Amino acid sequence: MTQQEALDILKMGHSVYLTGEAGSGKTYVLNQYIEWLCQHEIMPSVTASTGIAATHLGGTTIHSWSGIGVREKILPFDLERMEQKKSLWERLHEARVLIIDEISMLSGEFFDMVDQVTRHIKRKDMPFGGMQVVCSGDFFQLPPVAKEELPRSYAFQSKGWREMNLLVCYLNEQHRQGDKDFLRILSAIRNQRMADEEYRFLEARLHVRPKDEEHITRLYTHNRDVDAINEERLAILQGEEKSFAMQTAGKDQYVESLTRGCLAPEILRLKVGAEVMFVKNEPGGQYVNGTRGKVIGFESRGVLVKTREGKTVVATPASWKREEDGKVLAEITQVPLRMAWAITVHKSQGMTLDEAETDLSQCFVPGQGYVALSRVRSLDGLYLRGLNDMALMVDDRVAAVDVLFRKRSSLAQERLLQVGKKGIQERHELFIHSAGGSVEPKKRHKERRSAKKPRVSTLEATRKLLENGVSLEQAAEERNLTLSTIIHHAEQLLQEGMRLEFDNLAPEKRVLSVLEKAAGEHTFEKLAPVRQYLAEHGIRMSYDDLRLARLYFWTRGKKK
Repeated sequence: MTQQEALDILKMGHSVYLTGEAGSGKTYVLNQYIEWLCQHEIMPSVTASTGIAATHLGGTTIHSWSGIGVREKILPFDLERMEQKKSLWERLHEARVLIIDEISMLSGEFFDMVDQVTRHIKRKDMPFGGMQVVCSGDFFQLPPVAKEELPRSYAFQSKGWREMNLLVCYLNEQHRQGDKDFLRILSAIRNQRMADEEYRFLEARLHVRPKDEEHITRLYTHNRDVDAINEERLAILQGEEKSFAMQTAGKDQYVESLTRGCLAPEILRLKVGAEVMFVKNEPGGQYVNGTRGKVIGFESRGVLVKTREGKTVVATPASWKREEDGKVLAEITQVPLRMAWAITVHKSQGMTLDEAETDLSQCFVPGQGYVALSRVRSLDGLYLRGLNDMALMVDDRVAAVDVLFRKRSSLAQERLLQVGKKGIQERHELFIHSAGGSVEPKKRHKERRSAKKPRVSTLEATRKLLENGVSLEQAAEERNLTLSTIIHHAEQLLQEGMRLEFDNLAPEKRVLSVLEKAAGEHTFEKLAPVRQYLAEHGIRMSYDDLRLARLYFWTRGKKK
């Protein structure tokens, strides 16, 4: 099915499962549909199974939108309490269109809970209370997270999915890979038909090394490998380190949800020469999510990046928003970059890379290898460091149901042709009327009003806790932020002249003695030289531990 055919079906108001192989343009179709709805004054509820996916569409997680959060089941008592929440009641009761992206990572159990809650609040015993539901994703990609003792249940196995009887729009255009041999390998993995020839193509990439070993993106299955490589490579670079702190506005709970889901770090640390990746699409097309480059300088507007194509781009702060009914509830702003010597396979989902080196010898779930392989455009851009059997596996349940999805998509395509252009337009208008929209499209303002500043800023909230003697670890736990963020807040507060005591952060005597010498020789403004000095004396400390020690030194110095 083409993208336009899928859009025509969506605009009729049908509940749909929008799918297709990696690179077929699912996110593009969703964005086009969201824009069309907004032009006709129908405000969709845009959600995703993960925070990362939600930021790609400017939405929120389905867990937050539904009010279910981390619950594992919904009892009658829970429903009664949930309907007492005015904002939740209004949000779900008024919803006409619900979009759920990256549906592969949403369990069947959770899908049924959303169905249960929406039926209850809308007071309609129909799937999802009778609203249009658009599920988008590819079940061949990363599966739902499940407890070790329980089998994974996909959304398509749920009662709600069966009762909704979704139309299937299976996109078959390819907008990422143009390499026929590579497309054949990816299709063979999906169809569980890997033959000797496909294996040989992949095995050949095990013996090829990238021409530019230093600058290629590396994909790993575990966070520990990614963090270690990025920190190590940044420390090696000479020159001054620049930090960019994320700016936030809106309710804390929404801000923190956006922050967790956004690929841009809360504190972006860079040096000239750092390998970076853009983590957001630029409306003008200067870069897209996944564009690689190198930092070549800094200026007042942002970070100067030279892309792989040789184009110099100024990376200026961009924003991610949480919106509902046209209102901005929260907004975060950060330079849309992250260090990119290495990233996880999980965080690469949705990206397009010209080339990547990946180690798939530690794949531990079906679909993980497929996600990594399908990030690149061609075999020439793929460099394998390892491969295990799991990397080429897909779930048998997914492979079986995919055959059914393709058949149902073909039937939907045939019916669309029978309706004809005039009939399609009439059904579009009928859906707009039924959803309470305006048939005459209205242009949306590109510059939406920004979120109101929160009554208490995130820095001020941390200030109050520290003034009351709360430890950094307790503050991080209470505010549901990372320790690194709280440390950054403490550094800012000290620089603003606030008097704080961090005697409890004093390192042990042996380490303290070496730290004093290191600080005397290099000062404590830059951590890399101090860390290197410690390493030369047999002491290894993480950057966060060094920052904690620096807080102790700064406050001790003020006492004197």
